[in-house]
Amino acid sequence: MNSLMLNTDGVQIPQLGFGVWQVPADEAEQAVATALKAGYRHVDTAAAYDNEEGVGRAVRASGLPRQKVFVTTKLWNADHTRAAEAFDECLARLGLDYVDLFLIHWPVPGQGRYVQAWKEMEKIYRDGRAKAIGTSNFTVSTLTRLMDEADITPSINQIELHPYLQQRELRAFHEANGILTEAWSPLGQGKGLLGDPALAVLSAKYGKTPAQIVLRWHLQLGNVVIPKSVTPSRIAENIEVFDFILDAEDMAAIGAMNKGRRIGPDPDTFNMT
Repeated sequence: MNSLMLNTDGVQIPQLGFGVWQVPADEAEQAVATALKAGYRHVDTAAAYDNEEGVGRAVRASGLPRQKVFVTTKLWNADHTRAAEAFDECLARLGLDYVDLFLIHWPVPGQGRYVQAWKEMEKIYRDGRAKAIGTSNFTVSTLTRLMDEADITPSINQIELHPYLQQRELRAFHEANGILTEAWSPLGQGKGLLGDPALAVLSAKYGKTPAQIVLRWHLQLGNVVIPKSVTPSRIAENIEVFDFILDAEDMAAIGAMNKGRRIGPDPDTFNMT
């Protein structure tokens, strides 16, 4: 498993993780247990997913040393004015003493309180209860304001990113500011991407599934990536992406698939709390 260095005191994040968005609470423990047995060492959850308890049980029951499993959770939109208290609640649900990464889930620009939340998160980080802090679904404008008004630059920004939405401007901003890019919905949520003819050609060339081709593309771009599945065979398939390399021509072919097409909400207008 490849790891990437965060901009935070030498903390490393496994580049391929296991996401549990939309995994029902009663299935999360088994899904995460299956992923950990398959070799994943990075699990991404959130308060809003309502499955932190199952994630924590699987991590604690895995037999793996706590420091060998990278756990991410996220602050929900309604909690920007009570980030410290909400973080304590996350830890209690997970049954852990700390998390490796704590993210603001959405900036909620209409509310305008994400800087307030971030300043509380900076204290959580300084207290050692989150080994790193970052953002999710932030844009150039919201990141710029955050960095202008806060002390600590986010270590990572988790965004919707897949071949149909490649986010080149935002990725370039991340790189210029020492922020890692993490991709959610990296496989396009099964909404047509994996059936694209361009991926079928590459799948035949490399003897890999379209999903494996896309995950390999993410890894070679330098993205952290968190595919989600509850199917054991898919969980195993998604981690089998370290035994081949896409050549430059094929990376360019996937790069040409960009349509600027979102599946999820637009962070500049998403104000759900």
